[in-house]
Amino acid sequence: MITWAAFPFVRYTPALIIGIVAFLNLGEGWPELWPYALALAISAVLLIFWSVRQRSPAATDAAGTVALLAVALLGAALTQRATESRRADHLSRFADQVESYQAVVDDYVVVRAATYATTLRVQAVRVAGRWRKATGGVRVSLPRVAGIAQPSYGEVWLIRGHPDLSKAPLNPGEFDYRRYLEYRQVYHQQYIHLDQYRLLRIAPPNVLIAISMRAATQLDGVFRQYIKAKREYAIASALVLGIKDDVDAETKQAYTNTGTTHIMAVSGLQVGLLFAAMSWLLRVLFGRVRGFQVWSALVGLVVIWSYAFLTGLSASVLRATVMFTFVILGRATGRQDMIFNTLGAAAFALLVFNPFIVADVGFQLSFLAVLSIVYLQPRIAGWLDVEGYFYARRRPWQSRPVQWAWRGSGWFLDLVWKATALSLAAQVATFGLGLYYFHQFPLSFLLSNLGAVPISSGAVYVGLGLLLLKGITAAVTALLPAAGPALDWLPRGVAYLFEKMVWAFNEYIFWVSRVMSGSVIREVHVTALQTVLLFFLIGALLAWANTRRLGWLSWSAGILLLYAGTRVAEARAVAPTEEFIVYSIPRRSAVGFWQGAAAEFVTPDSVALNETERTYRLLPGLIRRQATHPTYSVGWRHTTIPVQRLADPDSANEHLFMKPGPVVVAHWRGLRIGFVSNRISSATRPVPLDVLVLRRNARLKPETVAAVFGKKTQVVFDSSCKIWYVARQDSSLRAHGFRTWDVTAQGAFRCRPPMAAR
Repeated sequence: MITWAAFPFVRYTPALIIGIVAFLNLGEGWPELWPYALALAISAVLLIFWSVRQRSPAATDAAGTVALLAVALLGAALTQRATESRRADHLSRFADQVESYQAVVDDYVVVRAATYATTLRVQAVRVAGRWRKATGGVRVSLPRVAGIAQPSYGEVWLIRGHPDLSKAPLNPGEFDYRRYLEYRQVYHQQYIHLDQYRLLRIAPPNVLIAISMRAATQLDGVFRQYIKAKREYAIASALVLGIKDDVDAETKQAYTNTGTTHIMAVSGLQVGLLFAAMSWLLRVLFGRVRGFQVWSALVGLVVIWSYAFLTGLSASVLRATVMFTFVILGRATGRQDMIFNTLGAAAFALLVFNPFIVADVGFQLSFLAVLSIVYLQPRIAGWLDVEGYFYARRRPWQSRPVQWAWRGSGWFLDLVWKATALSLAAQVATFGLGLYYFHQFPLSFLLSNLGAVPISSGAVYVGLGLLLLKGITAAVTALLPAAGPALDWLPRGVAYLFEKMVWAFNEYIFWVSRVMSGSVIREVHVTALQTVLLFFLIGALLAWANTRRLGWLSWSAGILLLYAGTRVAEARAVAPTEEFIVYSIPRRSAVGFWQGAAAEFVTPDSVALNETERTYRLLPGLIRRQATHPTYSVGWRHTTIPVQRLADPDSANEHLFMKPGPVVVAHWRGLRIGFVSNRISSATRPVPLDVLVLRRNARLKPETVAAVFGKKTQVVFDSSCKIWYVARQDSSLRAHGFRTWDVTAQGAFRCRPPMAAR
């Protein structure tokens, strides 16, 4: 029987999460929650005191229930208070009245091929000629050109113009970047031209973070100085410092395919390795010193927080550092056996500080993986006694080298088995989230992690040693300049070893990615409900494995049936769906013809979509509808859609300098769709259309559209049309009674054919 009083945060943290999630999904119109949360908290405290005096199980249960409700309401109230858009001076209150605004760079700068991206925090806005105090976040991009310095944390800018509200997903199933930004209290976006902003001053919002970022940049400079190979430098910086700006797309894909992307972020692995090395060293040198348990914990806290500071205080390293802080304090106070309560307390503290972290993928994966490892790894490791098996094979008459061989083999293979158990335990808890967020599951995770984790762990130690040695040699060189060239050979030697280890680590990942390229279950779509059901199913199976009660197997069967029912319902909902879609892909023309889970894509501009455009624009919709064999046609060649080309009479006129192009008409499921990418004349043979797609700034007049295609046609501007052209043509067409749709501003155009409506 579980004594819940000893594990308060095992109950309080889930209650807090429930309150936060409830507000995020349902709380937009809720009234101010703080008075209710305070009243319920006071009631819970009074009930607890009353239940203690009553000493009745019923009274204790009632008090505990009210306390959990109070914590849940506290979570909702904290989230409501942390929502910046509710503030009276928020940027969204001024809409497009903003003439200019002042803001400070308040985030890391993401370096892309052609742009810099970062987040600004608004300080003031100019409205109707007057400056007013304002708050809010703006995600900005600006061109990356020669001679323009990279933005840095703490720069205060004056920007002309106003930011726009973040756009909703433009295509079906596309990643909701708007919600991602909202969870970070950023509701606006803007592309800033170089002549649109001016640097006013340097005034960091947080001096400590500014110093930390500068320290991380200096340490990155050490790797850049000593590691010459570009790919190895990029991985080294990501592995030790968490800086991934120079990691190329091919490397990222290889790590994704092998399930090892977590290694490229400074998180629990690096902090844990540092803490383990420090603990071992202190135990060896000072293990018998009085008060070792307490003062070693203090040293451990100083070391991991110093590492977090030197790596830039990023969100992932802060999360891991807070987690290990609670673990260290638990060990120092003799509560290491209450690890679940310790982890719950760490999560509770993080959520109180920032309720929106509950939606962070890294937070979810980190805590679930650690909880699963703590609970499952010893149990899985206990399935096999590898070391005992080899130890039992030793015989007294065997020579000493043979006995050493048996013992060494058992020790090594036992480590391999424990590492395997750890990797399996981590995957059990993160399996559902991996399918939900990444739509894939790498079957090679076991092989890749067995090699990657030891190699990368050693590389982390060597990389940290390089930074430490460089710091020592720099200090000595400052005192004795003449000794600088001689001492520099020390960090160079360590850097050579570090580079080779990173090279081996990277080569191993690429080898696994090549050898097991087909061992990735891809394009799997699970809904939020199905993800929750998967967690319930795993929990019920673990409960059965622990108790061996058949009732848990009954629950498992019921959950599995419910999950299967949701999949069947989803398939039945998709099966009859027929839809024509004009996609929103920057500067491109792309349309899709959907019949249930079957999809055919056509690019009328005779240029195939590249892999990036397919992955980010079309693939999410394919995964959601579970389409397995989509077809792609370029310029209507090899398409199954019936099309005809209507030649414009003026195309035969030899005296015309710019001859009009043909009109392409597609007939699909009773839907008549026209594509125009040039000018047409009123002499074109009339063809009534349901949808007219204008491409490449097609030159035509509303009167011509009405005469040739009819007044009831829906006019769609695809993404190959320029903004100025859409603005001019849209107003003209609307004035003549046409319905219009701009996929660049409004997202993909979707239309069901007449046959589907019957």
